[in-house]
Amino acid sequence: MASNSAHHATGWAAGLIAAALVAQVGAAGPWHLGSVAAFVAAVAGGTAPDWMEVAWWSRGRRLWITHRTATHWGLGWIAALVFAYGSLHHSKPYTAAVFGFACGGVMHLLADWPNPLGVPWIWKRHSLNWWKSGRCDLLVVALAWGAACWIASPLWVARVERLAQWLHTVVR
Repeated sequence: MASNSAHHATGWAAGLIAAALVAQVGAAGPWHLGSVAAFVAAVAGGTAPDWMEVAWWSRGRRLWITHRTATHWGLGWIAALVFAYGSLHHSKPYTAAVFGFACGGVMHLLADWPNPLGVPWIWKRHSLNWWKSGRCDLLVVALAWGAACWIASPLWVARVERLAQWLHTVVR
């Protein structure tokens, strides 16, 4: 399992990914509220598989679901991600938030996958078995942010090119 701070950092990266994808498909809406909702929900989704296991209603705050079982089920998170992405074109107010939450959840599972405990993607747990828990968090965070920058780059490049064209016309 990646550390709590690694899940927070990768959740922020998932937020950038979700916000960029919502903007790229044209579902950002007025004042880019769809992108904001996707970003905030993805940050929450980045830690969701862990906090969804905790019985918040009890005094002991014990787990009511065994760790890395139902809340870490990859097929469920991916199904939510695909369904929400397909629904983004219908411009419902909640679809961007659902998409962001699922994006954060999938990012959480990807951060947990290299550890020996693994993640139940389809039925049984599968592990890449690359390192023990808490190690290589910097690598996981760097990969998440690299993916986020790569996915969001079309938005930045288009705006920079437009700014360069505008500056070129102003300077002439």
